[in-house]
Amino acid sequence: MRRLRKDLLRDIFREVEVGKKDLIVPVFVDENLKKPIEINSMPSYFRIPLSDVTKEIKNCLEMELNSFILFGIPSYKDEKGTSAFDRNGVIQKAVRAIKKEYPEAVVITDVCLCEYTSHGHCGVVKDGKILNDPTLELIAETALSHAEAGADIVAPSGMMDGMVKVIRDKLDDHGFEDIPIMSYSAKYASNFYSPFREAAESGYSFGDRKSYQMDVHNSDEALREIELDIKEGADIVMVKPALAYLDIIRRVKEKFNIPLAAYNVSGEYSMVKAAEKNGWLDGKAIAYEILTSIKRAGADLIITYHAKELSDILR
Repeated sequence: MRRLRKDLLRDIFREVEVGKKDLIVPVFVDENLKKPIEINSMPSYFRIPLSDVTKEIKNCLEMELNSFILFGIPSYKDEKGTSAFDRNGVIQKAVRAIKKEYPEAVVITDVCLCEYTSHGHCGVVKDGKILNDPTLELIAETALSHAEAGADIVAPSGMMDGMVKVIRDKLDDHGFEDIPIMSYSAKYASNFYSPFREAAESGYSFGDRKSYQMDVHNSDEALREIELDIKEGADIVMVKPALAYLDIIRRVKEKFNIPLAAYNVSGEYSMVKAAEKNGWLDGKAIAYEILTSIKRAGADLIITYHAKELSDILR
């Protein structure tokens, strides 16, 4: 076996390669800011003001990173998250600005209510319960507003049952038949999301999200979730988180012939950064190895906070 591991031969027998086209860069756009602010629990990652969003896209394009997923932090929140589907909302403005200046950028929008609701949950709340069906129309309206602004892909992340179908119907009814849906199909109720909640100001004021996000103990359930989303019209499905769920990525890839995304989430990023800061490991080398493992497990696309720092390695 060692014959094929020699320096001159090792690369040509490599089975998996992570490339820049595989990566999606998360961008946090904060309507309340005048200048970028580093996210305390995510070292070297920033929330940026609307005025800087095209600058961020330009920098990434120069690194040959051309796919982005946008998360918005609005100036106004209420019980129903009305800022999420405001045609003049933070994400809608950001999308229009990006597509006007950089039409070649692939813009994906996170479609959820948690950043926009005063209680921080992903749906309508009544008597302490997150209601599924009353939330669906709000999610669909949000997706439509993103498509109208120029989004290339909409990515519903709220894990409401039936969300893909109502979004597909809404988009089709308004002439957006060509806009793909990337569904957060197997999104686990994970402890790896904590830094993201600081980044997106989406912490919840009561309870948890276990009634609508998946049980971390379950694997077969993920396949049922994904099958339902495919039947409802999902074009791309997602597993989130990635690193602790490589088995799910592999099972999904083996069972379904559909593009598969994986989200290398904030907690996975922050653990690497903390260890790197303490001198315990080589941060870039570990990050590259993690992304390779996600690709090797079967992901076609990877949303990752490591994208920019690894651009030189991936070149």
